[in-house]
Amino acid sequence: MAVLPNDDWRPARPQPGHRLQLLQGGEAFFPALVAAMDAAAQSVHLETYIFDFAGSSLQVAEALVRAARRGVHVRLVVDGIGTPHIPEAWRQRFSEAGVYWRVYAPLGRFGMALPSSWRRLHRKLCVVDGRVGFCGGINIIDDLNDVALGRLSLPRLDFSLQVSGPLVADMAETMERLWWRLQAVRKARQREFRAAWDALRTGTPVGDFSALFDLGDTPRPGPSRGMAHAGSAALVLRDNLRHRHDIERAYLKAIGEAHHEVLIANAYFIPGRKLRRALVMAVSRGVRVRLLLQGKYEHFMQYHAARPVFHQLLSAGVQIFEYVPSALHAKVAVVDRRWATVGSTNLDPLSLLLAREANVVSADEGFARALHERLHHIVTHDGRALQPQALAARPWPQRALDRLAFMVMRASLFLTGHRY
Repeated sequence: MAVLPNDDWRPARPQPGHRLQLLQGGEAFFPALVAAMDAAAQSVHLETYIFDFAGSSLQVAEALVRAARRGVHVRLVVDGIGTPHIPEAWRQRFSEAGVYWRVYAPLGRFGMALPSSWRRLHRKLCVVDGRVGFCGGINIIDDLNDVALGRLSLPRLDFSLQVSGPLVADMAETMERLWWRLQAVRKARQREFRAAWDALRTGTPVGDFSALFDLGDTPRPGPSRGMAHAGSAALVLRDNLRHRHDIERAYLKAIGEAHHEVLIANAYFIPGRKLRRALVMAVSRGVRVRLLLQGKYEHFMQYHAARPVFHQLLSAGVQIFEYVPSALHAKVAVVDRRWATVGSTNLDPLSLLLAREANVVSADEGFARALHERLHHIVTHDGRALQPQALAARPWPQRALDRLAFMVMRASLFLTGHRY
């Protein structure tokens, strides 16, 4: 397998025999996903952070139902924060069609107040019949709908990857492990639910059982059946056990070996010390480092905690561009037009230290050049250069908020046992 344990970590070595197709936005991703689901004969397994049952994303929900109705074994996993509620009408449709679905770590009474609730399922994976896989940053949400920004005037910038080849088996195994873990949690919660119900009926005091009530419907079982480039690729994961630092290390290795250029497009960019140092050292070697980052104000922490990092990188010679036409949600990178990655991983503390993530890395020069060409065009035509003088000249209350946000972020991570 291309996925390696963390206790003897080596970079996931891209293996030959893959076909890679870059998909930009839901406009390209959803039709490709639906076509694969409509051709499925045995199984469809989908994981996503956000599943928004509105607009163009409804075509994916409809495809899941169609597949289940013709006897394909269909599984869906969504995150408890990204998708806190599945509409009742769709719960019913999934149940009647035979779509099995689960919610990863639904929030309890205390919401996000407890650090344990910060560990999320952020990866976006799909495997169809064990032969076709999808991995990237695109949630199942309309390109013009945005959770933080509302209705957009132009489509969100994001990427996914359709892949066939050996790493699809790695994707399937990864998703299978999580599914059966959720099955075990579900059974344990059902036992707790029954105990809580009995206690309520008998008047025995009970604790907080708020997290037990969103278990997912058990569907009526249906019959269960056991730009494209050819090149090398591997799956790299980030989880809370075996692969805690694999994606960060893959970035560090690629940047550390860069000779000419590093080009990164990343939505939420607050890299830790190692990544910051790697980027600064690359510049000192004469490598051109360009970052395409979110140009919209979405959240206080996302905006303000990043500013001290931007100042440090700009002072070292890193070029930073903010994407201005619409929201940016991409998580892709190209190094020397020979190494590329497409995935779900933001270069921020949540993705690198707490969330379950998945990236595909490729050493295929044809694919890397194609992605570089796409990103270079976007940076050139849609990027606004961030100047260090302008950043330093912002009013002192804004700069004070920057420092406060950065300190709060570091203190919050300390509570989870991480340094940043």
